[in-house]
Amino acid sequence: MVHVSKMIIILFLLFLLFPERNVSASPGEFKTNDYPIILIHGVGGWGKEEVSNFYYWGGIHDIENYLNTQGFETYTAAVGPVSSNWDRAAELFAYIKGGTVDYGAAHSLQHHHLRFGKKYSGVKTDWNAVNRVHLLGHSMGGQTSRMLLELLKSGSKEEKDFHNKNPDAEQMSSLYDGGKDWVHSITTLATPHDGSPFANKLENFMPFLKGFVYKYINLADLHSNESFNYDFKLDHWGLKREGNEPVYSYVERMFNSPFWKTKDTSQYDLSIEGAKELNEKMKTYSDVYYFSYTGDATFHSPLTGYNVPLPSMNPLLYPSGFYIGRYENNQLGSSWWPNDGLVSVPSSQYPNGHKAQPAQSTSEKGVWNYHKTQYRWDHADFIGLSLYDTVGLSDIRAFYREISVELASLPSLD
Repeated sequence: MVHVSKMIIILFLLFLLFPERNVSASPGEFKTNDYPIILIHGVGGWGKEEVSNFYYWGGIHDIENYLNTQGFETYTAAVGPVSSNWDRAAELFAYIKGGTVDYGAAHSLQHHHLRFGKKYSGVKTDWNAVNRVHLLGHSMGGQTSRMLLELLKSGSKEEKDFHNKNPDAEQMSSLYDGGKDWVHSITTLATPHDGSPFANKLENFMPFLKGFVYKYINLADLHSNESFNYDFKLDHWGLKREGNEPVYSYVERMFNSPFWKTKDTSQYDLSIEGAKELNEKMKTYSDVYYFSYTGDATFHSPLTGYNVPLPSMNPLLYPSGFYIGRYENNQLGSSWWPNDGLVSVPSSQYPNGHKAQPAQSTSEKGVWNYHKTQYRWDHADFIGLSLYDTVGLSDIRAFYREISVELASLPSLD
C-alpha cells in the first residue's frame, strides 16, 4: 500500500511538471478533400507491425488507427531507419504505389549496393494526379517526403541518362520519369531541413542512434510479450537480419558495418553539409502546400550563456541538447541554440533560402507555412514518445487530429 501511495504521488507530481498538451481541433462543417495521409517515420523508426503494441507514431497510442476512426484515411509507412533519403524515397514510392523497390541503376552503381529491394502490394495503387496524398513526416521523415516529391516532379537525369546509354538494362522505375503531380501537401514535424549539428560527426550520431533503438525496444518490452520484428531494411547492403538473430546482436552488427563509411546514409543526409546538398536539389513547388512544426525544449542559461535542456526534456536527448545549445561555426551562431534536443528551431522551420511565412488561417501554396514554435516540446514529444505519454499522463492524438483537420480542409484540385 505504501508503494502504491508513493507511485500516486510521483504520478501527480509528474502531471504538475508536465501537464497534458492542450491542443483542440475544430473541424470544418465538411471536408474539401479526401486525400489520404501517409505517415513517414524518422531516423531509427519502425513500421506499425515491427514492435508489437508499441508504435513509433504514438507509443502506447496508435495514431494511425485513431485518425482512421476519426474519418481521416491514414497509413503508416515503413522505410529504412538509417538509409539515405534517396533510398527511403524509393521505398516510400513502392510502399504507396505498389511494386518492387528500385533504388535506381545509376544510384546503386555509384554507391555499390543492390538495385532492387522488397516488393510491396501498395496501399494506394490508384495513386495519381487525381488521387493525391498528404505526406506527413517526423524528423528525417520530412526530408524523405521532400525527396519523394522531387523525384515525382522532376525525376532523375542520372537515371534517365544511364538507361539511354544502357538500353538492355532492366526497365527503370516510373518514379524517375518525373512529371507527376501526385502530392497535395507536405507536413514536417521537427525536421532538420538545414541539418543538425549533432549529426555532423559520426562519433556523436552513432551512440545517440544506438541508444534510441535500445531505449524504445526496452519500452516496447514493457507493453508486449511478443517477439520484435525490428528491421533496419538494409538487405540491399547485404545486412539482412538472420532468422533467429536477437535484436541486440542485429543492432551491434549493423552499427559495425562499413555501410557507415559511405554518404548513402541517414547520418550524412542529416548533417549540415548533407542537408545543404539536399536543399540544392529539392525545390519548393508552387502547386503544393507546405507546413512545418517546431519544438524548443531548452532555455537560455544566465550562468553559462548558452541554451541548456529543460528538466522536462527526454534524458536521452540531454547530450545532443547541450551540444546544439552551444554550437557555433563560421555560418551558425546563437540563433541555432534553441532546439528540441536534436534539431535547432531555425532548421526545423523551413529550408534556408525557400519562401516561408508564419502559418495563417488561410494557407498558401508554394510557401513554407511554419507554425509557432511549441515551447517545452522535445523531439520525441511530437510522436508521443515522451515520459508523460508513455505513462498515460498525456495523449498526442488530439494534436494529430488538428493537423488532419487542417489538411482535409485544404482546397482540392483546382
